[in-house]
Amino acid sequence: MFDGLTSRFDDIFERLKRRGALNESDVDEAMREVRVALLEADVALPVVKEFIEKVTEAAVGAEVLRSVTPGQMVVKIVHDRLVDMLGPEEAGLDLAVQPPAALLMVGLQGSGKTTTCAKIASRLIDRERKKVLLAALDVARPAAAQQLATLGEQVGTRVVQPVLGEQPVGIAKRAMDVGRREGFDVVILDTAGRLAIDDELMAEAAAIRDQVMPVETLLVADALSGQDAVTTARTFNERVGLTGIVLTRVDGDSRGGAALSMRSVTGCPIKLMGVGEKLDELETFQADRIAGRILGMGDVVGLVEKAQETVDTEKAEKVAKRALKGQFTLEDLGDQLAQVRKMGDLQGIMGMLPGVGKMKKQMDAANVDDKTIAHQHAIIQSMTPKERSNPKLLNAKRRKRIAAGSGTSVQEVNRLLKQYQQMAGMMKKMGKMGKKGLAGGLPPGALPPGMMPPPGFK
Repeated sequence: MFDGLTSRFDDIFERLKRRGALNESDVDEAMREVRVALLEADVALPVVKEFIEKVTEAAVGAEVLRSVTPGQMVVKIVHDRLVDMLGPEEAGLDLAVQPPAALLMVGLQGSGKTTTCAKIASRLIDRERKKVLLAALDVARPAAAQQLATLGEQVGTRVVQPVLGEQPVGIAKRAMDVGRREGFDVVILDTAGRLAIDDELMAEAAAIRDQVMPVETLLVADALSGQDAVTTARTFNERVGLTGIVLTRVDGDSRGGAALSMRSVTGCPIKLMGVGEKLDELETFQADRIAGRILGMGDVVGLVEKAQETVDTEKAEKVAKRALKGQFTLEDLGDQLAQVRKMGDLQGIMGMLPGVGKMKKQMDAANVDDKTIAHQHAIIQSMTPKERSNPKLLNAKRRKRIAAGSGTSVQEVNRLLKQYQQMAGMMKKMGKMGKKGLAGGLPPGALPPGMMPPPGFK
């Protein structure tokens, strides 16, 4: 998310920071470029105008223009205004009520509403140890109820299904009764969607709201729909009343205009964002971290949190220590690749690192992506334990067998082995230098404890 905007901002502010002194015309020129970049990212025009006015007003102040590092000061002002635009810094789900807390999920058809219901349920069960009940309120589309039932089974929670002739308000009332009677902490109500906003949809959502009095009314909006999502959010907020927004398909949206516009247009915080298709790929939307990613500052705290959830830190630390002693094996590399794959989309992971723009160019040059990582992992898995511990055994015949077993080519096997040798050598050299940094070109501490960069990335 925000790839295009990050790249543009990186170029604009890099030029600004290279100048020893700034005057008002320099700031005005930079703000014109920022304005174009935001509009190209599909940010709503009123939002862009207000943002530019506030940044310009603060940036042309005497304390900025006369400071020792005026370029850095302007970047900080832009960062702070982005946080204001996206804020509050973190708006979690409000569950501090007498249980069961009702979460009313609304949105258009195809926005990912049903999947998001399951993701929130999974998050509440796993992280907060809540007892969650799902309820399918879409009686117009039977497949929706079946989808929620399937997802509920995957999450490990009960789903209230509609019975013949039952209306959405009746299902919602029954779900809340079940929630109270059986001691559920949270009831998530999956309402019907439409291809477009209409009076029937709004009336139904409002009637359900009046029946259950939800603690949260969350709009599920597709980030890829851009300004349409902003219009949808404004209408739902006016007609039904929202307490927050959940953005889906954030991983597929390179522009980010919807996220940057929604908070300003509706006044409702973006609470969560879906960053992938898996049930655990739902993140808290934190304004300061998102602003940092947009400006290429990364989100190391977010990366460490993601690593803590998925990485076997103790095992990874042992691998790192062995690597620094020159004992890094292909088995260790395979474990590292598996850890990287568990953490999710590689582009998303690298987007959390500082200097993301330069790193992505480096990744492109090295041809490192999720497909490459999967192929490399398959190659190592196709080796015998002896081959992983002693790569010298890998003659031409064995390499041909490994390529066939992993569905790759001999050239890919050779490339991985070459990259492995480079990594092993780099790790050994770092150990001799006093462990100054595991990641070569990355600053010490840029990667989570025990984690190393993928092969081909320096």
